Amino acid sequence: MPWVMIVGMTGDDVHPHQGAAQPPATVTLPRFRNVIWLMPAVYLLHIVEEYLGGFAAWVTHDVHGRFDNVAFAFNNLAFMAILLTLVSVNYQRYTQVRSVALVVFASANLFWDALFHLGMTPILNRYSPGLITAMLLYYPICLLIGAVIIKEKILSPRRFGLALTGGLAVFAFVVWYGLFHFAT
Repeated sequence: MPWVMIVGMTGDDVHPHQGAAQPPATVTLPRFRNVIWLMPAVYLLHIVEEYLGGFAAWVTHDVHGRFDNVAFAFNNLAFMAILLTLVSVNYQRYTQVRSVALVVFASANLFWDALFHLGMTPILNRYSPGLITAMLLYYPICLLIGAVIIKEKILSPRRFGLALTGGLAVFAFVVWYGLFHFAT
């Protein structure tokens, strides 16, 4: 039976030498300054999914909070402005303080929010508006940006972990206050 070769293959590709050392697979990560712009882009897509999925009504009827489309628009407009500001200042020149602020705020609004959507879906046995973009975009992009932050030494692993913990505290406050005490 003849071997089928793909264009560009050599005989060595079909019959590799036994014991031949293979170069390790490497993945080139994007630069911190560039990859952080993915966050506002996916946040916008997430807002659209939440709006079209009826997030405000879901909070009111399923979570038993108090939320409407005006509060939804106000919150997301304010959060987008803050996120764009933090991304922009980190793009121009990142410092420890700026980077910690970005990780705290972005992890609250992307990473922890993704886990919130993932957890609320089985808890309520109902689709949590925002789940799709949270799982397909937020989570992988957060992991990528976290890897870049550690690899480029933007923050030490300890400081990064503390910033993530700060993001969890911010997220918990936003859920508590924003969903249960922000009535219009």
